[in-house]
Order: sequence, then structure tokens, then C-alpha cells
Amino acid sequence: MQRRELPPELSFAAIPAAEPRELASPPPSRRPKGAEPEVVSVAELDRRLKRILEGSTADVRVEGEISGLRVVGSGHAYFTLKDESEEAAIDCVMYRTAAPRARKLLADGARVVLTGRATVYVPRGRLQFCADDARLAGRGALLEALFRLKEKLAAEGLFAPERKRRLPVDPQIIGVVTSGDGAAIHDIVTVAFRRGGARLILARTPVQGAGAGQRIVRAIALLEEFPGIEVIIVGRGGGSADDLSAFNEEIVVRKVAAARVPIVSAVGHEIDVALTDLAADARAATPSQAAEMLVADAVARRAALEHLEARMRRAMAHRLRAARADVDRQRARLGSPAQILAEPQQRIDDAVARLRRRMERILVEDRAGLQRLERRLAARHPRAVLAGARGALRPLSVRLAAAAHRHVALLREGFARDVARLEAMSPLRVLARGYAIATDASGRAVRDHREVAPGDAIAVRVHHGALLARVVATAGPGEPLVEPSAAAEAAAAPAAAAAPARQNGGTRAPGAGRASRRGRSQPGAPACEQLGLGFVAEERAPTFGRAGAPGQVSAGQGGAEAGPEERHHVEP
Repeated sequence: MQRRELPPELSFAAIPAAEPRELASPPPSRRPKGAEPEVVSVAELDRRLKRILEGSTADVRVEGEISGLRVVGSGHAYFTLKDESEEAAIDCVMYRTAAPRARKLLADGARVVLTGRATVYVPRGRLQFCADDARLAGRGALLEALFRLKEKLAAEGLFAPERKRRLPVDPQIIGVVTSGDGAAIHDIVTVAFRRGGARLILARTPVQGAGAGQRIVRAIALLEEFPGIEVIIVGRGGGSADDLSAFNEEIVVRKVAAARVPIVSAVGHEIDVALTDLAADARAATPSQAAEMLVADAVARRAALEHLEARMRRAMAHRLRAARADVDRQRARLGSPAQILAEPQQRIDDAVARLRRRMERILVEDRAGLQRLERRLAARHPRAVLAGARGALRPLSVRLAAAAHRHVALLREGFARDVARLEAMSPLRVLARGYAIATDASGRAVRDHREVAPGDAIAVRVHHGALLARVVATAGPGEPLVEPSAAAEAAAAPAAAAAPARQNGGTRAPGAGRASRRGRSQPGAPACEQLGLGFVAEERAPTFGRAGAPGQVSAGQGGAEAGPEERHHVEP
């Protein structure tokens, strides 16, 4: 059928590029015939190419899509400009000296028209386009808004390939969302009934103008509720960017992405791309192509089956011939078994020879190492080691003996000093100077006159031996030590001494010596008080134990000596 001509402005349509300039070809070589070609360096070749490119592509304009944008710290922008219609790309650079307005337009996925020149980056020999200016291709602000919406929906995953569903193979009920009086439904019906007998359910809705987006959303929801709907075609014929704006509205795109059944987007002609094309499960360039995608052609299917059958027969015959030829080649390559085994046997012989040489070399090295170890072992023989050790031990023994003597001498000197200090601090030295230690019956030293009372027995330790005494009187510091009835005892002493003398005819009694000695020791009584021993000499000291029993000791003043038959050592 007759198609309408495409309007001059289309959504995402490419702006006609400037007329390409004729590239100035380099002048023909003037090298004389037969002469040797000139040899140049790599840098010189790059510089020549740079001059040729810059001279022939000055102020050229290039249109394409930006990809891989990278802005470095210096402010320069590096990116790749791709051709949308063909597999072509070129590396581009825009230096920071370019206008800020132009550098703000650079973004991944943006279609721009760059003005600049092609050049060669000499350090790397890389072809690149140096852009001095840039402008957006299309309607400007509207296109930028569309791009922002596209990026937003893409970030949400509405255009992700993994969420797209597979179309049914041979659907019987197909829903169509389009205008009832447009060319799109006519094309879909014509193609569908020509190819097969699918059932079409039309949801009439305006596809352009105010409120068209809301109407399209309601039409899709209505078809979703129709029983048996397997797939929905949403589309219209070609038109301007304003005519296709309803299929770029966010509510329509989200509804297409969230539909319960698969949706085929067939908006515009081949060069028209709407956001519903990206969100739908499949995209058709035209409504006719959408019908061709969904409705199977019975005649074409029969022809395709016959063609596939013929191809299968030819493929099987070709496969058999190829297999037979491969068997023949393998048989020819295989040859006789003896020939097959000969080469591996030769490799084994070579390996054995290499192994033998390697073993011989290892044995030679091991023998040399063994000889070195034997020489070292001989040098470290036990006899030699013992002889050297004995030689080193002799002076050490002499030194050890001398050191031991010196150490013993030092220990003896230290011991003597310690003994002298110990003797100086010994209580026996104090006793040797005339002092005595008094202890009570429990063996505890008496330090205070209040610890004993008159009549208590005490032991007195002197330098040579010990005495047993009984306390007659006690006195505190500064108090006079007075014996009770001292005067009476002093008067009775001469009479008691004279009576035995007369009875014995003037002969001195055996104890007279002791009495005289005790009498001579009376002047020493104040010394006992000064020593704080807590007792005074008496004519007849009390005894411990039974009267007249061995061990009686007279307590004399200042520790008067007893006779040999009366001295008894008592440990405190």
C-alpha cells in the first residue's frame, strides 16, 4: 500500500550532516623512477599524516552518539563518537579551552554534532577527532528532557533485556491498541489475514494529541481483561516528533513495561524510536512488521518446511560424504602399525639415552661431593677433635683451678667478715661485758618490772652459765629498790656467823668461805639495780625444788660465783 512520506522532524532522527568535503589527496610522489624509496622515522610519518589530515578536515562537522565519556583532572574530555546506522566509531577529544557551553552538552548517549578537525596523536600514532564546538542534534530542550526520562526509566530497569518476555509462537487472539481509522490497523489486518487466520481484537484510542497517553493506558488495561488475549500490539504510523510524543509519556512506558501479557511496540517507521519500543517485550519497525512477527504465514511455513527438508537431505548427504572422506584421510594418515610404533620407539630411545647421560653426570657430581665430604670428615675425625679439645682444655683447667682458689679465698674472707659482724652483734658479747638476761618460768625475757612479782622464780643468763633466783622486790625506773625487812636481816647476820664459830672452837665452817664471799659481794648490790635485773643479793637465796636437793644455787650480788659443788648450768 502507499506509505506516507516521513516528515522532516522525527524523534531520535539524525540531523542531516554537512556536505562532506573532498579530502585533499597528497601530491604525487616525485621520486625518480627506479630510485630507492625514502626511509622516514615513525615520528616523521605521524607528523606527515597529521599535516595531511588537519589540512583536509579543517572545520568539518560530524554527527554521532557519544560513548565512554571520560573527563580527566586537567579538564580535557575524551570520548568515542559512534555512528548509529553503521558499525563505525572514532576517538574524540575536546580540550578544556573549548567553550564551556559545548563541554556541558557532552554526556554518554547524547547525539551531538561536533565541529573540529581530524588529527593524529603523534606520541601514540592514534587517529582522533579534535572537537572545538558541539551542539545537540534534534529539538534541543525537548530532546534533552526525553533523554533524562529515558535515563530515569533505564536506571529503574524498565529497559533491561532480562525482564523482556518471549512472544507466543502462534497466537490465536491478538489485541491491537491504535486508532480505528488510521493506516496502522489497515496494515495489521491486511498482513494478518494474508498470512493466516489469527483473530484481532481492536481497542480504539487516539494515538496523538492531548490526553492520548491516558487513553492508551486505558486501552491496554481493557485488552488485558479480555479472555484469551495472548499478545498486544501497541502502535501507529509514522509522524513527527510531536505526533509520537504520546508513546514517550512516562505513564504509557510504565504501563507497557508492567503489562500482564507480552506487548509488541510498533510505533512509526523504521527510523522512529519511542520509549515504548524500549520498554516493550519486542519492537517492530512498522505495524505491518508487527503483524508479520506474530501471525505465521501458512504458505511461507509450508515452503519453509519443504525448503528445510531439502536442505536437511542435502546436509545429510554432504555429511556422509564428508565422513567418508574423513575416514579415508584418517586411514591414509594412520598407515601401518609398524610405522605408527616406530616413531614412539625412537622417542623412547632418545629419552633413554638422555636419561643415561643424565644419570652418569649425576653420579660424577655425587662422587665429587662424596670426596669433599670425606675430606671434611677426615679433618673432623674424633682423634683430631679430641686432641684439639685437650689442647684447649689444659689452659682452661689451670685457669679454672686458679679461679676456684681465688673464689674460695674471697668466700673465706667474706665468711670471716660475716662471722666478725655476727660476733659483734651476738648477745654473748654483750653478756661478756657484764650484762645478764633474766627470763621468767616460761622462758620469756623479762623487760619490765611489772612482768614479775616478788617471790617469782627467774633464770638469769650470764656470760658463763646461768643462775636461778627469786624476786625479792621490784622497782620502776627512778624508784629506789628497797628490800623488805633489810635492817633486821643485816643485824641477824653477824650473830648467826659467830655462833658456829664458837661451837667449832674457832674453826671456820665449810660454808664460811661462801658466806665471806657473799659478804664481800654486798657492795655490788647497787650494780644489780643499775643493770635492771630486778633482784638484790641475799644471805640465803631461795631454791627451786625440794629443800637441800641438788641444784641449789645461791643468788649473790652481781652473779657471785658458786662453789664447784654448787654450780649448776641452767639454760634460759
